[in-house]
Amino acid sequence: MRYIPEDEIRRTAAMPAAIRAVAEALAALSAGRALVPPRTSLEVPGTRTTALVMPAYLPGTRRIGLKLISLCEDNPARGLPYAQAVTVVMDAERGTPLAVLDAGYLTALRTGAASGVATDALARRDARVAAIFGAGVQGRTQLEAIAAVRALRKAFIVDVDAGAAAAFAREMEARLGLEVEPAGAAAALRDADIVATVTTSATPVFEDRDLKPGMHINAVGSYKPHVREVPGETVRRAALFVDERRSALEEAGDLIIPIREGLIGPDHVRAEIGEVLAGTKPGRLAEDETTLFKSVGNAVEDLAVAGLVLG
Repeated sequence: MRYIPEDEIRRTAAMPAAIRAVAEALAALSAGRALVPPRTSLEVPGTRTTALVMPAYLPGTRRIGLKLISLCEDNPARGLPYAQAVTVVMDAERGTPLAVLDAGYLTALRTGAASGVATDALARRDARVAAIFGAGVQGRTQLEAIAAVRALRKAFIVDVDAGAAAAFAREMEARLGLEVEPAGAAAALRDADIVATVTTSATPVFEDRDLKPGMHINAVGSYKPHVREVPGETVRRAALFVDERRSALEEAGDLIIPIREGLIGPDHVRAEIGEVLAGTKPGRLAEDETTLFKSVGNAVEDLAVAGLVLG
């Protein structure tokens, strides 16, 4: 059994290939070809740590994937990653373990790739400016994915830590060759066409009134029923898309809270993104429509990107 470290994953799994792999996986998920049981969540008493166990099976790969991930809200202050994970890949027929992958960066890569899939399917073709909320590893892969599917000329980075935002801007300017500017939320949204929220905030990170018509939003950071990054009014008026209906309606506070407030019902979800890719459900219907992709993450994405590394 192989152990695959982060540096090997970075060398062998590029974002454009990850976007293609995740698109195929999400289409398989929506078509019922992938098997993804509900993930198990453990809140560790006396800590701000959540552990998740996420299994998946992709028939086309003949592989089973099992991810174990810990999310520690106090880790950034300790100088440690917020998310740490491993993914185990096994042969589906024999049950033989094939590899263990360091899945910290793998998680960021596949999450960014999912947003890249949604952005390519839903954002306006003339979108040129992005606003990223959250200057961590996930924020970097969000911008990288958006830049892979749209010809960006500029991006804004919004973060409560000014030093982190400045470091993000310097790194991503050098990596992507586009202007990246630290900004406040309202200023960033004034010019943005595409937004990605990837924070640990429990409350909305922007005001609905600051959004302009025709924007696309990838809401990524919140994954618990009691937290949200997006205002309820934005969710109410947006065309809403998800990675998977069941998990989004059971886990995503960005949906659950507006439902409890009476702003939307479960049928407000227009489609899973895999249904849009398959052409069975519509995506964006008008240039001035606000589209919102709510991602809670799915183990089928991890397995798909792990396949790029394993071959």
